[in-house]
Amino acid sequence: MTASAAVPGDDSNQQPGAGLRADAERNRCRILAAARHLFAEEGLGVSMASVAREAGVGKATLSRRFATRDELISAVFADRMDAYAAATREALADPDPWHGFIGCIHAVCAMQAADRGFADVLTLTFPAAKALEARRAEAYNGLLELIDRAKATGHLREDFTDRDMPILLMANAGVLNAAGDAAPDAWRRLVAHMIRSYATPDAPVPPIPDAPTPSALYRAMVRLARHAD
Repeated sequence: MTASAAVPGDDSNQQPGAGLRADAERNRCRILAAARHLFAEEGLGVSMASVAREAGVGKATLSRRFATRDELISAVFADRMDAYAAATREALADPDPWHGFIGCIHAVCAMQAADRGFADVLTLTFPAAKALEARRAEAYNGLLELIDRAKATGHLREDFTDRDMPILLMANAGVLNAAGDAAPDAWRRLVAHMIRSYATPDAPVPPIPDAPTPSALYRAMVRLARHAD
């Protein structure tokens, strides 16, 4: 490829100086925006080549900005992992630990529903993405404390463990991926049922949302069957 045929947005042939730094930052922002859009729409299975095409940059430019997929994922979801940790801190600040526990579950599951890529991030680990995993660890440690406090109220079952949270997140991710836009609120009913399963018999629990309509569930099942082909 000659200089005149360079990929639009590619900074590989730019001269050193302030112009290069500005162009590199623009490309980084374009890559992050493209990855955020594709991950949210299609999940983390999107290829790096697809991200480069969506951003309008060359593969070499993408590699210079983000050498690995984990680096890109960490940068894209940094703010969401911050929000995940913040949801745990907010729950711990609630004077009613049981109410805080329910609020934390709703907040995290809603984050999954808003972003399919983040739904995947919450059910996977990225050992090379140190910053991302540090935020996850902060949220996890807060969850441990929240569970103990909620149990002390007598409203959270004693046999609930921290391992039930990733099970819930995996189940919620499965519903979100299966239902898609055919039954976009189906996850709310799942979460409500799960909260009731965690509660002791006398615990106050939120009402269960209406189930999706038969036609919405049918569309979801058709959608799932097509994706399975």
